Amino acid sequence: MADEATDGRRRATAAAAKPTSRVRMSAAQRREQLIAIGRQVFAERGFDATSIEEVASRAKVSKPVVYEHFGGKEGLYAVVVDREVRALLDRITTALTAGHPRELLEQAALTLLTYIEEETSGFRVLVRESPLMSATGNFSSVMNDVGHQVEHILAAEFSSRGYDPKLAELYSQALVGMVALTGRWWLEVRKPRKETVAAHLVNLAWNGLSHLEAEPGLITRKRA
Repeated sequence: MADEATDGRRRATAAAAKPTSRVRMSAAQRREQLIAIGRQVFAERGFDATSIEEVASRAKVSKPVVYEHFGGKEGLYAVVVDREVRALLDRITTALTAGHPRELLEQAALTLLTYIEEETSGFRVLVRESPLMSATGNFSSVMNDVGHQVEHILAAEFSSRGYDPKLAELYSQALVGMVALTGRWWLEVRKPRKETVAAHLVNLAWNGLSHLEAEPGLITRKRA
């Protein structure tokens, strides 16, 4: 029995001493890993305070590996922002399916709040303005794209009601701006619930201050 115990200890010691083999990532896998880590660091620190050294350290690679994939911090940041811009715009575009303008506003508000809830790091990256990025590569550009979609919807609605369709652009920017700024505020406070926030946004936009509902609800949720 003593010999068996001794042999067991020897085998355990030998196994512990044997170096473990690390699975080598492909170039594509490494790139995706660096993008994910960069997204997190940019969200936490912003562009200026982020360093290639920290990204490389978290990825457990050397700095030249990061430079090889992105050319530097600016290149990594541009990729991260571009992905978030497309992800958020795709979500909102897909969500705008209702025919009634009030429901479209509900869908836009809920989609943005859901994105903030589920992709907090990505949203933080987008709302941090960077001097390196032009107006075509940040949160403002996403909201401008959404505003143009809303503008077309409002123009048709204005025409059918006898209002000047030229004012649709003004109203679309006002509506989208209201939702976007509220989303940035909700990013930090996270209360009340996103459905409640969306309902109150639509309440103000649809009914106006003079006809606010005491306890607004979402048409979309009532039908679900």
